[in-house]
Amino acid sequence: MSFLWPEMLWLLGVLPVAAAAYLAVLRRRRAAAVKLAGFGLDATKPGWTAHVAPALYLVALAVLILASARPTALITLPSHQRTLILAIDVSLSMRASDVQPSRIGAAQAAARDFIREQPSDVRIGIVSFAGTALLIQPPTRDKEALTEAIDRLQLDRHTAIGSGMIMALATLFPDEGIDLESMVLGPRTSRGAKKPAPREIRRVPPGSNPNAAIILLTDGRRTIGPDPLDAARMAADRGVRIFTVGFGSANGGPVAFEGYSIYMQYDEETLKAIAEITSAEYFHAASSEELRRIYDSLTSRFVMEKAQTEITAFFALAAAVVVLAAAAFSLLRANRIL
Repeated sequence: MSFLWPEMLWLLGVLPVAAAAYLAVLRRRRAAAVKLAGFGLDATKPGWTAHVAPALYLVALAVLILASARPTALITLPSHQRTLILAIDVSLSMRASDVQPSRIGAAQAAARDFIREQPSDVRIGIVSFAGTALLIQPPTRDKEALTEAIDRLQLDRHTAIGSGMIMALATLFPDEGIDLESMVLGPRTSRGAKKPAPREIRRVPPGSNPNAAIILLTDGRRTIGPDPLDAARMAADRGVRIFTVGFGSANGGPVAFEGYSIYMQYDEETLKAIAEITSAEYFHAASSEELRRIYDSLTSRFVMEKAQTEITAFFALAAAVVVLAAAAFSLLRANRIL
């Protein structure tokens, strides 16, 4: 446990002073009781129960002082991340069979399982990218629509990892005026289409956005499109974490292309850098089983997460309960509140 205002803990020095004052009052009362006994008056010594209520008040004061220091603790709470974007590489290298039945087949199967395991209040969108990036399913809670979008994935030439990341960001922030025409879509967009006006964003610490995240799954190197690290910085400025999954065996897998067999490898260093820039994590999935375990791990992060949480209210409530207990004890014992 830590404190946001630790300087308030100096007030704990009041506790021994209050205890000493209480003991001084007790001594005076005992001295007075001895004098009364000398006159033949009843001076019955109070039992230990007479000290219960004052002790409880002292405990309540200590808890209130701790509350004033604004305590925080690492607590596992339901996650507030409610919109996830799956950015899936659909370049031709996904045909490789080093992951059975194929990279794309394993990716689709694991994505279906991942979607099925998400809570009903989590919205998921799907972006596919090869030579460019396309939003094939806007964020939705409709798991059937998401599964159908996964089944519709089509392979294409090239690998524009940065385009996939930027398209995912534009999906999460549709009102920010991210220029997809110049950054992602290029000449495919209509010249007469009206572009949204860019809006200046307020930069936040990397990984601090609790409402959105991107899961990037790729098996290749960037061959075209914007620099993935520039796209990662765009995400970091918005506090969005990008969890990266390098898909395929370390030595790559063979893919038949125009009569040649080419081994396709992925750029692990870039994927690690993307995750680091956005305060997320990098994973390597060399098999369909590992890919499923990675998705299971990501599910646990989105459903339940540990966060440093202020617990001042709990301390204040505890102090109130202790005060009420002391008052109730006093009423039961002496028919009055001390």
